This record gives sequence, structure tokens and C-alpha cells, in this order.
Amino acid sequence: MVRSLAHLDKEYRRLALSLGQLGYVIQGSVFERKAGAGSRYQWTWKNKNQKTESLTLTEEQYHWLSQAAANEQTLKRTLKKMRQLSEQIFDRSYRKRAKPN
Repeated sequence: MVRSLAHLDKEYRRLALSLGQLGYVIQGSVFERKAGAGSRYQWTWKNKNQKTESLTLTEEQYHWLSQAAANEQTLKRTLKKMRQLSEQIFDRSYRKRAKPN
């Protein structure tokens, strides 16, 4: 099914608006370890030098960061869809008129 340019634009704008509702985002992994010695909750991420860092969390921090990490994944999926839509809109609107190099 070929969607109209207006439909593609409407979908793009819907996705853009959804980003404003997203909430906090955080990169890295948040996980709960099996019960044992030490904290059960952990957050790991890559620093600016691409070295893995880790932080032990309280249960409250774990829940907060879990939501932020889930929001990060939603952000990535949404941006991917927005890029795809942008390309489709460009193809239909401008590419036919562009001169190849």
C-alpha cells in the first residue's frame, strides 16, 4: 500500500510530538542480579572514552533508571521511524527533481 505524502507527513509529526512526552532517557544497561552478597541492582554504561563503568543502585534508583533505559529504546525506535519517513518524503517530494552526480 502506497501512503500519500500527506499521510507520511502526518505520521512524522505524530512521532515528533511523541518525543516530547517521552520522559527521561539514559544510555546503558540496568539489571537486577540474583539475590546474594552485595546489591541486587546495577547500572552499566560506556563513558566518553568507551570504557565500561558501573554503579550499584538502590531499588528506587533501579526503578527510575529502568524506566529511563526503556525510554531510550523508545527514542531509538522513534528516531529510526522518523528517518525512514523523512527519506520517503524526500523521495516523493524532491529526488525526482534532483540531478544525479
